[in-house]
Amino acid sequence: MKLWGIAAGAVAAVTVAGLVVSLTTGSGSAPAPAASSPADSAPKTSEPRGRANSGVPVGYPRTEAGAKAAAANYTTVAGSSAYLTDKDVRHRAVSVMAANSSASAALQQADRAASQAASDLKGDNSRLDPKQAVARTGVLSSHTLGFDIHRSTIRLWTATVRGSATGHATPKAAFRSVTVNLVWEGNDWKLAGSSDSSGLVAPIDVRQATNVTSDFTDYIPAGAADPVLSGTTGVGGFPASYEHTEGGARAAATSAVMLYGDPRFFTKSDWRHRMLSATAAPSVLDRVKSETDSTAQLVVENRALGDDGKTADGGLLVTRTAAMGTRSVSYTDQSASIELWTASVGGIAGKDEMQRPQIGFLRMTVDLTWADGTWKTTAVTPSEPLVPSPPAAEQAAPATSFADVGGVADAPPLA
Repeated sequence: MKLWGIAAGAVAAVTVAGLVVSLTTGSGSAPAPAASSPADSAPKTSEPRGRANSGVPVGYPRTEAGAKAAAANYTTVAGSSAYLTDKDVRHRAVSVMAANSSASAALQQADRAASQAASDLKGDNSRLDPKQAVARTGVLSSHTLGFDIHRSTIRLWTATVRGSATGHATPKAAFRSVTVNLVWEGNDWKLAGSSDSSGLVAPIDVRQATNVTSDFTDYIPAGAADPVLSGTTGVGGFPASYEHTEGGARAAATSAVMLYGDPRFFTKSDWRHRMLSATAAPSVLDRVKSETDSTAQLVVENRALGDDGKTADGGLLVTRTAAMGTRSVSYTDQSASIELWTASVGGIAGKDEMQRPQIGFLRMTVDLTWADGTWKTTAVTPSEPLVPSPPAAEQAAPATSFADVGGVADAPPLA
């Protein structure tokens, strides 16, 4: 089987999340869909996921996970092509996201951000073409700075890609640290204010060559949708049942790649097995458990990790996978194939700069079947990378600094 990421005995920092999915694909042929079980055999969400108003996801649980989801989605919407290039779309979105007391300030801030983004979105073309603009945001970590049932402050670490799918200048990657203030208003989490600055810079894996502009056409506005995170979970903190729709399949695929990139996938066998039982189809579960056990052992041995996910000198394993965009390859009411453009970070936050976390940009195809009253995965397969230009003139952050985004509490909410 192909080892994408860590080769046996490797000591350099690499993107380990890609390794996981390459080892779980087996022969690459998806098993036949399993027969559906009664819908009430899986936990149910209290509210439908994926509801939107003027293109903005709404309807969050009044929980910390719900606040994290709102912060992530509002940041993703604010970084989208339509928001940055269409004033009417932008103002409608702000009217949905912003609390009453902050609506006027939010509009002014949004218009300033759009003006500043215009040059990035046109690439090296003379004019900005909104239909060819590439503007995607992936949330790599989500840290709660403060939370109660009335207000919350969430700090996000994001990867963004901006540019054009035409011309000669490849879309560029950037990392941001975004602080989002939320209040509970009108039975939902609303935006009370936000600020952003340069975030931790993870170097792009040296084995990933930059793509050409035309390769990004699948992820222009008409080609793919932004991921939607819900903050809704079921038993054990794993995904609750997804709706029997194409949107539900996209959400299940998004959660799957995020969970496969969680550091506990490598260091906690009980967590990994429970996660796989919640997300993988019964027809492939035993095989996937066996293969991922071998993968996790390989990572632990290569990195010399203890049971606490740390090296002997205190370095912390950091792995995250964020979805930059999703698109349906095929869909029926019994099976679906969803492609995701992902950003995967992996490495060690510690004293050894050679193991500093790096980022890889992969396209992943998630095959799903309708089973046990929800969408479950039958295969997660990496395909050709889709790699933007690296951040311009920005030095990579020291390895130790990534500990601030690598803990269990820093994981983003699920879709």
